[in-house]
Amino acid sequence: MHVVAVSWQVYELTKNPLALGAIGVARIVPLVLLALGSGVLADALDRRKLMLFSQIAMMLCAAALAIASSLGIVTVWWIYIITALSSAAGTLGLPARQAIVPSLVPREQLSSALSLNIISWQAATIMGPTLGGLIIAGWGTSLVYWIDTISFIAVIVALLAMRVGAVIGERRPVTLRAALEGFVFVRKNTLIWSTMLLDFLATLLGSATVLLPLFATDILKVGSAGVGLLYAAPSVGAVAASALLSVWGPLRRQGPILLIAVILYGIFTAIFGLSTSFWLSLLMLVGVGASDTVSMVIRQTIRQLTTPDEMRGRMTAVGMLFFAGGPQLGEIEAGVAARLIGGPLSVAAGGLACVVMVGVLALLAPRLRTYDG
Repeated sequence: MHVVAVSWQVYELTKNPLALGAIGVARIVPLVLLALGSGVLADALDRRKLMLFSQIAMMLCAAALAIASSLGIVTVWWIYIITALSSAAGTLGLPARQAIVPSLVPREQLSSALSLNIISWQAATIMGPTLGGLIIAGWGTSLVYWIDTISFIAVIVALLAMRVGAVIGERRPVTLRAALEGFVFVRKNTLIWSTMLLDFLATLLGSATVLLPLFATDILKVGSAGVGLLYAAPSVGAVAASALLSVWGPLRRQGPILLIAVILYGIFTAIFGLSTSFWLSLLMLVGVGASDTVSMVIRQTIRQLTTPDEMRGRMTAVGMLFFAGGPQLGEIEAGVAARLIGGPLSVAAGGLACVVMVGVLALLAPRLRTYDG
């Protein structure tokens, strides 16, 4: 709901796709500055407490947007500033959140657990954007921000109830050397760096989500209620794919399946960009969500199982520059390209470029191409 509200409000204030792309700038700058340090913190401190700090800070950011919108004093720059602060808080907590997962389930059940985790998260993101669009249409964006603020209470309560053991292995001090050890580890592991690069390039080239308000308003003519359905469609595909993966259990021939999933992601994105039919656009976004989820589960399983516990926070921090930086840079790229050549053509070209990128990376990383976990 928060993502829909921010994008819709920025476009409503500016009517400029470049302004939508600037949301990505506000998110990626704190990520780049804080990513490595957050990974060291996740391997040196209590991961649950670090997550608590992160979530409380994000709750305060949501409240700041809610208050400004309710008072009618919100500006596009205020949205950018609060978005940057929220991104900083999320960056500090993300490595801890990712690194804590293998401590909660047995090794052989990790891929199924990741799939079930995606189901629970995506189920919320199906309802969230849909309700967000309807609430914006009926009562405005401020109510969305208030609901977002209150929702953090449930997250904080869940974290307080969680019981997690200490980090297995040697804890590293919070130093620059400890941060650089994460880079060295990733560089030496072909499977890890190749999956990170694949993720980064796919989301950089194929990111269309930030332009959904433009498509809903100017291309598909469905308004604020329709934009909520567009945001929810990838989550529908993600839930369906996650359910199948959780039942099937560990996948065989993970490398080829990963490459095929990203190729499909690019194809679905390209067709969405060229579509002028609301229902075809929804279907393609469902495909985008399903293919991205298959890719996500395989990538996370490979990384978590090939990384020792005391290194997982720093490995995740390096990965943040790829799997979180890619979408944010993708938002910038999408906004600039939409301004230069129009939204539909920019999205379609990005999807096709994603397909070409997969072929090139498959040639450069033969181990990924043949990997069978």
